[in-house]
Amino acid sequence: MAHPQTASAELVALLAPLIEEDGYTATPLPGVSLMALHRAHGPTPLIYDPSLIIVAQGHKVGYLGAREIHYGPGHYLVQTLPLPFECLTLASAEAPLLGVSVRLEPALLSEMVAAMGDAVAAQAMEDPVPMASVAMTSGMHGAVLRLLQALHEPGAASAMGEARVRDVVFEALKGEQGPALCALVQHQGHYARIVQVLSRLQAHYAEEISVEEMARQANMSPSTFHQHFKQIVHASPLQYVKRLRLIKAQQLLVQEACNVNQAAAAVGYRSVSQFSRDYKRYFGASPLQHRREERALQAS
Repeated sequence: MAHPQTASAELVALLAPLIEEDGYTATPLPGVSLMALHRAHGPTPLIYDPSLIIVAQGHKVGYLGAREIHYGPGHYLVQTLPLPFECLTLASAEAPLLGVSVRLEPALLSEMVAAMGDAVAAQAMEDPVPMASVAMTSGMHGAVLRLLQALHEPGAASAMGEARVRDVVFEALKGEQGPALCALVQHQGHYARIVQVLSRLQAHYAEEISVEEMARQANMSPSTFHQHFKQIVHASPLQYVKRLRLIKAQQLLVQEACNVNQAAAAVGYRSVSQFSRDYKRYFGASPLQHRREERALQAS
């Protein structure tokens, strides 16, 4: 691979013309989003879908339990589970954060793991790490470069976009976190059972659910389920559900999709006052205050 600074500069040169505003910018390719931020931010709670996050400029620090996870130029983040964590973004108007996110689709992962066969089967991992920073290889850099180049040409994006996404996922499967990606689709052991529960919670977070019900879904006793869940997720099952609901509510409020009462109801809260208390405890500001602060930042 070229010198790390040169390699990052290549990605920045391709990303910058594609991004017009801060936040996430959708692309013509499903599951591929561009990221930008022209100011430092956080630490703030957030949640990523299972994805690969490649930061070409700027720097992010994720805090998950006692772990501190750095990702920026020269590294990429492999996020295999939708875990709430705190994220600090280091960026400025002169050197904004620029990056690309590639969502990990279970169907594509399953197909590629099966196709790679013994090449990934030998990588079995006893306890996969659900969130980790991985050093950028020349293969991954090349795959991301080709993906971004395709986004500059509508014809290339249409004809070759899916192949370019497969390139990026293929390189991730070959990398240090390949075993954690394989564990998502191999349906073996307690890790896979927790993955199934998390997938259901992501889709039905507003519904009432008990730890006993989650344990039944995982085919574990409540105590065993609680132990494995906390070990993998760095939160108890009920803490996870609460954090997930609050982050989903924050997204609704910041996007101005609904008011506080509507946001509380949309994520499964029956009491607006309880929602406001939990929200302030988690984010450090009331829902309305948080929305005003975000609006002010976006306007500045």
